[in-house]
Formats: sequence, C-alpha cells, structure tokens
Amino acid sequence: MTNDVGADRLAELARALADPTRAAFCLALLDGRAWTAGELARHAGVAASTATEHLHRLTAVGVLTERRQGRHRYVELADARVAAFIEDMAALLPPAPAPVTGLRSAAASTALARGRTCFDHLAGRLGVTLTEAMAAHGHLETDGGFALSGKGLHWMEASLGVDTAAWGRRRPVARACLDWTERRTHLAGQAGASLCRALFDHGWIRRVGSTRAVRLTDGGSDALQALLGIDASELGLL
Repeated sequence: MTNDVGADRLAELARALADPTRAAFCLALLDGRAWTAGELARHAGVAASTATEHLHRLTAVGVLTERRQGRHRYVELADARVAAFIEDMAALLPPAPAPVTGLRSAAASTALARGRTCFDHLAGRLGVTLTEAMAAHGHLETDGGFALSGKGLHWMEASLGVDTAAWGRRRPVARACLDWTERRTHLAGQAGASLCRALFDHGWIRRVGSTRAVRLTDGGSDALQALLGIDASELGLL
C-alpha cells in the first residue's frame, strides 16, 4: 500500500472492474434499470453465488448501489457519473464486434447498434443522429465545447414538454459522449436524459424485448421528421 489514500482507492476501483464478469454486469446495467442478482448471473452465465460475490465487490467500491423491494434485492449503477465513466472506458476500446453465432445474435447486435439506452440517454445510430440534428438546428452548440443553446432549451420545453426548471445543478446539462458503435458523439447529461425520457413518454420509441435496444415507432418516425427533419427510413433507424 502507498501513502497516497487516493491512489490506493483508485487502484482498488481498477481491481474491482478488472474482471470479465464484473465488467459484463456494469455494461448490462448501462440500460439504466435495476437488475436482480439472478438476472445478472444468467446474463453473464455464472452461478448465482458467484454473481453475489461479484456484486458485493462492486458495491463496496461505490460502482453499484442496492435496494430492496419486498423479498427482492436489486442493484443498479450508483449514479450518472459512474455510468459516464463506464461509457467512456467502453468507447476507448478499438472496434471489435462480438462474433455472431446465429440469426438471433445477429439481430440483437443490429438492434443495439441501431439504437439503445445508455444508462438514461440514447446511444447508437439513433442517439448520434438526434445529436447531430439538434446541432444542425442550433439546439446544441458544439464549437469549442458542448452546450445546450437558449434555442435548444426552448425547443425541449415547447416541443418535447421537458420541465427544464426541474434540472439539478450537480450534473452537466449537456455532455458529449463518444458512442462506442458509431464512433461519433451522442448527447448525455440532463438534456440527454430528458430527451430519452420524452421520447419514451410520447411513445416515439420502445424497447426491443428485455434488452436495452430501442426502436422508433411509426409515430416517432413522423415526429422526428417534423421536429428535426430526420428521415428515419433513409438513415436505417426503422
């Protein structure tokens, strides 16, 4: 152990994440939902007892939090900062698509690349397309930084029904997040989370089964065409 407490804690965090099963748990939890230990065990292909040991390790270093509901215990990423940390690490990896072993696996990979939730905001081709369209319409300022413009603030309130007054001050309003499948930037932060929530609330996107993949609905395709000039069919978003 060193005399630097910060260095020791950082090293402990790195050791906690340096395991394929624990890394798989963290990536799965980027869907923004709470999972049970059993669900994560099945996802990673490990025994329930093994999953519990891994979850205790991740909880101890502050990566995960747990809560109980009745007889069930759920775990989730501790907060948006942890999610951003996991996202950013994943984006640093060179492109290396997982081997496709069948039609079901191919369909799942395609769905995730087309659009998915990344903790509480949108990623994949859908997330990147929305971000670039918002920038093109002057809703996002991307020169020398990444910020929601005054026009963008009004657009989110008037067009999406977002209550921007309820946004807190501890989390960035807008944050650029490098998308690990598109290798381009998508919108995170409070604006990204509100955009994602609004699309779900309006019924413009829906989840694909129990995965974190999302897909535009017909109504969503029409809405994005009207609001941002996005041709969902031409861009392969449907």
